[in-house]
Amino acid sequence: MPENTAQPYDPSAYPPVAVTVDLVLMSVVDGQLAVLLQRRSADPFAGKQALPGSFVRPEEGLDDAARRVLADKGGFADETDVWLEQLYSFGDPRRDPRMRIVSVAYFALLSPQRMAQALATRDDLALVPLTDLEAPLAFDHAAIIALTHERLKGKLDYIPLAFSLLPALFTLRDLQAVHEAILGTHLNKPAFRRRLLDTGWIEPTGEREADTAFRPAELYRRRA
Repeated sequence: MPENTAQPYDPSAYPPVAVTVDLVLMSVVDGQLAVLLQRRSADPFAGKQALPGSFVRPEEGLDDAARRVLADKGGFADETDVWLEQLYSFGDPRRDPRMRIVSVAYFALLSPQRMAQALATRDDLALVPLTDLEAPLAFDHAAIIALTHERLKGKLDYIPLAFSLLPALFTLRDLQAVHEAILGTHLNKPAFRRRLLDTGWIEPTGEREADTAFRPAELYRRRA
């Protein structure tokens, strides 16, 4: 039998690696998909806009760290109606000049009303339309945002995530506006409404919107 020549694992032979979580918090404002960014106050990339994030603490799991960042930097201790999902891991050795840092990105979808709560908690946060992002952003955050946008577009047809960007009661016009903001294109109104009604995701309330310049439209809600 051949001799086993495999060398024992030696942790000291490898450089230390840190893990962070970065949050892509998105909303739809004035018909545009926008992302919550934070102005960095320290190096690296001092003065640049970046995604809210944090190093993962030794005692934390990844999801716990993401929820902490959502609460501490986003002002959302209550996660009700917040769509939070792990996106992807980013591990390019050159992504952070300080050391080898692997980032696990999460994305959250928030209604404009709840996003306003986050903006009221800190003066270093800004809600920026994707079309108005400053170049360059810190680290590889532009790539993280771009991947998030593609993931959202790909999921719209089979996961009811768009409702996290709307109040509890909404019109079909509101729902179509959210889909158009994410997709970046105009949708045919009859075809869109037929498709969404066929999903079974929504139900009419029998109520109509008030204080509108349009003919009052029927209000819908997400089916429980």
